[in-house]
Amino acid sequence: MLALGLVLAAPATAGATAGTSDLSAYLKARAADAAGRPDLAAASYARVLTASPADPVVAIRAYREALEAGDMALATRAAAVLGKAGVAPADAALLPLADAARQGDTKAASAAIATLAAGPLVVLAPSLYAWVAHAEGRDPEPSLATAAKDPVASRFAAETRTLIAAAPARQPLAIGVSRLLARLASDLAAGEPSPLSIALTQAALRADPRYDGARVLLADALARTKIVDRALAVLDEIDPKGPSAVAAAAERIDILANADRDGEALAAAKNRVDQPGAGAADWQRYADLLLTTGNPAEAATYYQRVIAADGDTGGSWAAWLQYGGALDQAGRWPEAREALEKAVARGPAQPLALNYLGFAQVEHADDIPASIRLLERATRLDPTNASITDSLGWAYHLSGDTARALPLLETAVQAEPTNAEIADHLGDAYWSVGRRYEARYAWRAAVLTAEPSDTARLTAKIANGLPPKARR
Repeated sequence: MLALGLVLAAPATAGATAGTSDLSAYLKARAADAAGRPDLAAASYARVLTASPADPVVAIRAYREALEAGDMALATRAAAVLGKAGVAPADAALLPLADAARQGDTKAASAAIATLAAGPLVVLAPSLYAWVAHAEGRDPEPSLATAAKDPVASRFAAETRTLIAAAPARQPLAIGVSRLLARLASDLAAGEPSPLSIALTQAALRADPRYDGARVLLADALARTKIVDRALAVLDEIDPKGPSAVAAAAERIDILANADRDGEALAAAKNRVDQPGAGAADWQRYADLLLTTGNPAEAATYYQRVIAADGDTGGSWAAWLQYGGALDQAGRWPEAREALEKAVARGPAQPLALNYLGFAQVEHADDIPASIRLLERATRLDPTNASITDSLGWAYHLSGDTARALPLLETAVQAEPTNAEIADHLGDAYWSVGRRYEARYAWRAAVLTAEPSDTARLTAKIANGLPPKARR
């Protein structure tokens, strides 16, 4: 057992050399782990585990890093150490289950399911036993019926019942197990990143290495754990002509964008929209990236394609809102107003559409009374939305009714104290009624979270106040 304190305290003899080497490998493993390099971390932990084959502290780290790196031999080895020490995590039983499923060994699979059923993954047991029964040519219904008392287990059982009904007789156990594990991993993808997601998807692939859908889920789980390069490498393994190719392309773009690798994300998205089979989802994703990276004019052309793809429906209110917003940011206000009016016409009860058109008209000094009516409607529909409250207050202020505006702007700032635009508006309103100290305080608050492009303007306000008749 590798005890860090004992290694550091060992005498400087020939026998201590191995301990020093183990410590070096351990520290390298921790450093690689911190750097998001599970491949290097797993290799180092493998060396440490070889030197300390009974140490559960090393084994649990080796187990997790091995799953992230896809080193299933090391994961199996580490899981065995943890099992012998009686401290194996619940998901360690997934590996023998996956191996048994791949080999079609229903007896070994049943033993692994029994182990899973003793822990938090018990919700999978009825469905897993059902797949075993189906693989053996038995009726799966008695196993599925045991899920009746648990709503989560019942949901998996209902889906399994449908899949088994559509499956060929005695379908290979590997396919059923793989799909079920991936299904749970897909559910977990909506929450916080978890080692369980990685364990489930690796086990799904262990059971059925051809299942690219699990690779997409694995890449997503890795990326959400900030292991981006490994996630991209997993996507590289997916058949570019297979059924998961489109999902893999979309996942790659999302991973790159979320990692702030905008250039690579844009290139990947552009490559996708240039493919013969590209559709509205691809255009939408590319347009969103173009907009967030400062190219609203090009984004507008792709949002327009999304609208055109709706055919006879003429585009949803949300599609027209995005198109109008891109046109507005591109400096094409007359076209933007027309698009935003269509968004409101298609979504007359949508606060976002009402707010965008109302606020944009205010910013362009375009029919402020009509803008106020739009914003009042939006406020009635969503009275707790700070951005809408701010828009209405700002419109009142620009119409000359600052007394009515101030309570709204103050409410909006209290709701979103780090919103620089709202604080900026409140500062302007304070200044216009002679509350100079409070105005500067609001502008100073705005500077703290403002975009760099707004800092100079806000700093000038703090120093000099607003010029006569200035709106901002």
